[in-house]
Amino acid sequence: MEIKPIKTEKDYDLALERVNALFDAEPNTVEADELDILVTLIEKYEQIHYPIPEPDPIEAIKFMMEQNGLTPTDLGILLNSRSRVSEIFKRKRALTITQIRVLNEKLHIPAETLIKEYALNK
Repeated sequence: MEIKPIKTEKDYDLALERVNALFDAEPNTVEADELDILVTLIEKYEQIHYPIPEPDPIEAIKFMMEQNGLTPTDLGILLNSRSRVSEIFKRKRALTITQIRVLNEKLHIPAETLIKEYALNK
């Protein structure tokens, strides 16, 4: 097992190929250890070279609603105001701290995502 840092796209591609070859490695083997190390190196390389931007708060809400089969009416019930949901989705009103807490707790949207600033339409 020779493991080296992933510095180039070619190194990255080779590491991915090796991970595919090791994917079914038995636990507690040299191959499983190599797989674990390679996955860690790949994750680090991807964080640096392929960063994923934080989602927009409103798009995150819509995504989680879709994932949970919720309608705007359902969200209105959660937030105790159907009219507020419409204003939030039209970006006429910012989320309140109470709404952020509810969305974090009920829809499991990270608070860091919900508190992110976004443009409002006046």
